[in-house]
Amino acid sequence: MKMTRRLGVVAATVLGLLAVAVPAAAHVTVSPNTAVQGSYARVAFRVPNESDDAGTTKVEVHLPEDAPVASVSTQPVPGWTVAVTKRKLATPIEVHGSPVSEVVATLTWTATSPDAAVKPGQFQEFPVSMGPLPKVDQMVFKTLQTYSDGAVVRWIEEPVNDGTELESPAPVLKLTPAAAAAEATPSAGATVALGDQTKEAGGNWAGIAGLVAGVLALILSGVALARTRRPSPPAV
Repeated sequence: MKMTRRLGVVAATVLGLLAVAVPAAAHVTVSPNTAVQGSYARVAFRVPNESDDAGTTKVEVHLPEDAPVASVSTQPVPGWTVAVTKRKLATPIEVHGSPVSEVVATLTWTATSPDAAVKPGQFQEFPVSMGPLPKVDQMVFKTLQTYSDGAVVRWIEEPVNDGTELESPAPVLKLTPAAAAAEATPSAGATVALGDQTKEAGGNWAGIAGLVAGVLALILSGVALARTRRPSPPAV
């Protein structure tokens, strides 16, 4: 009986760990999520569909006002159009010796037909090239995601340093100084390419599956041990 109780405690503990290990709900992100200050970078806004029965038909990305970028260009996405809105700078920025007084403020992608919308259970990437990247620690891209049923999800919460998990976090691009980037050894997390993120996610699930298998093996071995320790019935 004691052995059965112990096995129950072990199983409950490991299942609790598994619940923590399961990834949280997907949200809009920018990939890769790191770049170098002063460089030109190609990033993609990855937009998952979290609705059960509606498609994502519009994505509106706001570039940070406190970190203007002189050059922003988009890559065509089949089935989608993109509208670019610009704004005037109160103080022009200098790029390659020339002043720039107008920069991109928002990028709005719109599906051209219901078939092009991001379906439930799918995601779409919207690639952008931008630079030179400003000399700031990060760029926060507040994003609005519109669904075919009229619902709008506002991914606008800025990161905090107290460990609080945000409900609707905005995509964040971390920027490192050029000198630090040159000296640092690239880490696996910082060098993941767009196509490799699926592999990374697959690796996480493989680890979870291995943990589940280990728990089952532990429970079965415990049951077998409990049986072998049962006292033999008295002889008649």
